[in-house]
Amino acid sequence: MQRRSIVRFAAAFSAAFSVTSLAAALFATPAHAEDTIKVGVTGGPHAQLMDVVKSVAAKNGLTIKVIEFSDYVQPNAALAAGDLDANSYQHEPYLQSQIKDRGYKLIKIADTVTFPMGIYSKKVKSLAELPAGAKIAVPNDPTNGGRALLLLQKNGLLKLRADAGLKATPLDIVDNPKKLKIVELDAAQIPRSLGDVDAAAINTNFAMEAGLKPTQDAIALEDPKGPYVNILAIREADRNKPWVAKLVAAYHSAEVKQFIASRFSGSVIAAW
Repeated sequence: MQRRSIVRFAAAFSAAFSVTSLAAALFATPAHAEDTIKVGVTGGPHAQLMDVVKSVAAKNGLTIKVIEFSDYVQPNAALAAGDLDANSYQHEPYLQSQIKDRGYKLIKIADTVTFPMGIYSKKVKSLAELPAGAKIAVPNDPTNGGRALLLLQKNGLLKLRADAGLKATPLDIVDNPKKLKIVELDAAQIPRSLGDVDAAAINTNFAMEAGLKPTQDAIALEDPKGPYVNILAIREADRNKPWVAKLVAAYHSAEVKQFIASRFSGSVIAAW
């Protein structure tokens, strides 16, 4: 009897130990998962930069899965829905516009890079050569469209209402000496439409993706010290999670800054 009791006890102990070990393993998984995040980017420089950030972060125990998008709308929608943990593709005026229009609870956690917007043309070599009634393509989202109009204004092609601000639209044009025709298109589509218009304002990430070199091919280029610094964004609820500091540290590393300087030759500028 005594021997049987010992055997039963040993079997019970073994089963209990197995269950305990299994539970420990299951509960350990989320902790490990916290060190893996999904970051949304747009194609071109943002994607290239995040690949370098990914390599740097891995050395500090943070695994980044890079998810690439082809437009400006979906990365914030995916982030707000929880399909991403962060995104890196937009400047702060655009984020604030999305928050206001869509109610997203997203926040900026760090500055990244500046992409000076440029005006490009396959038909003229300078803005002065633009003919009367020329078609000028600009992005159709509020902040980048306004940004393009401000760039045209800075170069003397038109004048906007004094209170138009960063979200200026074609309706805010009060003086248009050459009677330019403003054509609003999706920002990602503009490079493919360059041959159909006389000139186009193109965001640098999409310009470079299309093989354009801003410092060589643009006939006008935005001042890089404006308000359009790009950012890392996350959900407001995640602001205190450990991976946030790791992500920022990886982006603001010497390796990433060196990559920007060597890869983009002044077309993309580190903003930290």
